[in-house]
Amino acid sequence: MTATILDGSATAKAIREELKSQVDSLRQRGETPPGLAVVLVGDDPGSRVYVDQKQKACDKAGFYSIMSRFPAATTEAELLGQIDRLNTNAAIHGILVQVPLPKHIDESRVMHAIDPRKDVDGFHPINVGKLMLGDDTFFPCTPLGCLELLKRYRVPIQGKRALVVGRSNIVGKPVAMMLLREHATVTIAHSRTADLPGEVGRADIVVAAIGKPEFVKGAWLKEGAVVLDVGINEVPHPTTPGQRHLVGDVEFATARERAGWITPVPGGAGPMTIAMLLQNTLKARNQLVSAK
Repeated sequence: MTATILDGSATAKAIREELKSQVDSLRQRGETPPGLAVVLVGDDPGSRVYVDQKQKACDKAGFYSIMSRFPAATTEAELLGQIDRLNTNAAIHGILVQVPLPKHIDESRVMHAIDPRKDVDGFHPINVGKLMLGDDTFFPCTPLGCLELLKRYRVPIQGKRALVVGRSNIVGKPVAMMLLREHATVTIAHSRTADLPGEVGRADIVVAAIGKPEFVKGAWLKEGAVVLDVGINEVPHPTTPGQRHLVGDVEFATARERAGWITPVPGGAGPMTIAMLLQNTLKARNQLVSAK
C-alpha cells in the first residue's frame, strides 16, 4: 500500500481562490473587504518568513491587510496599546500577534487583550471556552486546516479511533476537541504516555504534533491509517553535507508505505494553516458587519 497524499498546497490554493471570489463580490457591491492585521515583535527569522507568507496570501485573496512591526525591545504596554488601536479599527476584522514574543512580554496577557470577535487565531479564552462547549467560534487555524483536508478528501472521521500525539494549546488540545465534535473517539498521547507505539497502532487517525523530527515511526502505524503530520523540523540533509531540510514528526518514507492517507512536510498542514487564517478573517468580517 502506498498512501494517498493529502496535498495541503493544492487544497489551500483552491480555498484561496474560493475566498477571492467572495471578496471580489464584496468589492463589486461596494462593501468593506475583510481586513487582517498582523503584529510582529522582534526579528525571529522563522516568524518573519511566516508573516511574509500571510501577507502574500492576503494580497492574492484580495484582503485588506496591514503589518505592524516592532523591535524586540518594545514594551508590553506599547504592544497592548497597538492591540487596543486595532480592536477599535473598523477596517480590521482579524488580529494576529505572531508568537513567540520576547521573554519580557506576557504572551497570555497579550492574547487576552485581543477582542474575541477579532481573534482569528482562536486563542482567546472566550473562544477556547466556546470550543470546549461545542459552540460556534473561531477554531485555531492549524487544527482547522487538518480537518478541512480530511473533509475535502472525503476521509471519514465519524466513529473512527483518533490519536493526537501532543497536548499543546495551539494544536494538540484543540484538534482533539475538534475531532470529538466530528464524533471520533479521541485519545491524547504525550511524553509520559506508556506504550506509545501500541497507541499509534490502534488508531485509525493519527495527528502528530509533538515537535520532534520523525518521532512517530512508520512501522507503528495501523495499516491504512490516516496520518496528519503537523510537525515542521529543520534537520541536516541526509545526503548533502552542510545542507538542511524540513521533516515532520512522522517518519514519512516508511509511514507512506503503511498509511492510507498522509500529509507531506512541507506542503501539508502549513499551507492549510494560512488558508484557514484567511477563512477565519472573512468569517469575522461577516459577523462584525452583520452585528452593526
